[in-house]
Parts: sequence; structure tokens; C-alpha cells
Amino acid sequence: MAFYLLLAFFIVRLLSLKISIRNSKLLKQKGAKEYGVVNSKWLAITHILIYLVAAVEVFINKSSFGIINLIGLLILIGSYLVLFHVIKVLGSIWTLKLFILPDHPIIKSGLYKITKHPNYFLNILPEILGVILLTKSIYAIFLIIPYAYFLYTRIKQEESLMDLK
Repeated sequence: MAFYLLLAFFIVRLLSLKISIRNSKLLKQKGAKEYGVVNSKWLAITHILIYLVAAVEVFINKSSFGIINLIGLLILIGSYLVLFHVIKVLGSIWTLKLFILPDHPIIKSGLYKITKHPNYFLNILPEILGVILLTKSIYAIFLIIPYAYFLYTRIKQEESLMDLK
């Protein structure tokens, strides 16, 4: 059961990728510049690896669905609700990559009053935790350190670019 739930969440992630690709094209047409290309690539690779390692591990282990899995599922649902909210609020400027427009708007309402980075702190980090708990993946835990490094780097890149405005 956990495997199929994880697969469903991964499919939704792929749908967000489709939105990101569409928005990236629009941003480029409007003169946006992409930053942190190498870091973005490693962030994406590590994110996918966490899902893949967790999927393989849960598929092999075939453990029963219990309270830990349920907690992971609830965290994933919450994190994806935040993802949908962030996509809606940012609209055409939301991407998985780091694009900055010449007249890039800075959003300071809604969840952005709580944190400058709701997508990272209220979506991505809980999402990773949710994946690990849903699948009870021991091996995916080892990917948290490189992932945290790439995410920290992304946040620093984004903040330094936004400070230039």
C-alpha cells in the first residue's frame, strides 16, 4: 500500500514538473535569467533519488501499513497542499529552477509572512520527511545530508539574488 501511495505522490510531483517547465519557458520569454543551474540539477537528482530509494526499499520490505506510515502520509498530504498553495500564489513565476525576472516581484503575503521560503520549509522538507516515514525507508535517510546541502545552497542563492533588488 505504501508503495502505491508513494507512486501517486510522485506522479503529482511530475505534474508539478510540467507546470515548472511551462513557467520556465514563459519566464525566459520575458527575459528572466536562470541562476544556480548546477545546484538545481543536483537538488533535483537528490530529490528523485530519495523517492526511488524509498520506493525500492518499501517494495522489497513489503511491511504492513502502520502508524508510522500513516504519519508519513499525513505529512505528505500537508506538504503537497502547501505546494499547491505556493504554485497558486506565485503563478507564472513558480518553477523548480531559480529564475529571476528583470522586474521580479517579491511576494510577502500569505505563507510568505511566516517564512520567506514556504516552498522549502513547509513543502519540501516535510515532503522528504513524509516520504521516509510513509515508506519506513532507512536508506533514504542517508540522502538527507546531501539534499540539505543543495537546499541550503539554493536558499542562499535565492536570497542573495533577491537582495540585489
